[in-house]
Amino acid sequence: MKKFILSTIISCFCLFAFGQSAEDIAIQLVSANPQNKQFDQLVVVFNQKSSDANATLVGLEKKKGKWLVQFKAINASVGRNGIADKEEKIEGDGKSPNGLFELGRVFGYDELGPTSLNYTQSNSEDKWIDDAEAADYNTYVRGNTAAKSFEHLKLNSIDYKYCMVIEYNTKPVVKGKGSAIFFHVADEKYTPTSGCVAIAENDMLNYLQWLMPNKKRGILLTSLNNL
Repeated sequence: MKKFILSTIISCFCLFAFGQSAEDIAIQLVSANPQNKQFDQLVVVFNQKSSDANATLVGLEKKKGKWLVQFKAINASVGRNGIADKEEKIEGDGKSPNGLFELGRVFGYDELGPTSLNYTQSNSEDKWIDDAEAADYNTYVRGNTAAKSFEHLKLNSIDYKYCMVIEYNTKPVVKGKGSAIFFHVADEKYTPTSGCVAIAENDMLNYLQWLMPNKKRGILLTSLNNL
């Protein structure tokens, strides 16, 4: 397995060096991860250097045991300090986590969401707790909390108009390992995030309509120099 992964890393760098497609790189990254067998639909996010806040995002679906491109490569924003080394993500580091994670429920501003996934309309009472010392750290809360800090899910910006939970550090929750990691809408400048993954609104709509509740959905985040 180590030899296979090493050859995949070398192949990915060669693909970039010779101007080959990001879609091919995404397929190789997924194929090199043994956890991919658990999933039917994958959002693949990668940057070339771990410190890059700009990333590439590709949508893959498994059909008859083979990973195929569902959506071609688009631009994405990740953490302002890039993507963390494996197992190194901590609260407040401004980095997106590294690994393969499930995609969970969706929050949004509209009453009805453009998705068949579990959807909740956000209001001013909705929060995601980022206080590492709070009992409800890295969980969704509607209403009161004793936490000293939290992320509002209803913002005055477009960011959380559609916001899908990336199930990082949720099962189980480990204090201080990071919280409120979402797949959400980017602004026009693709402003780097605090650790989330963000794409243009039209692209997000495509992904929300594609991802199905009866299929195992996930997101792979990695850096090509950090495998």
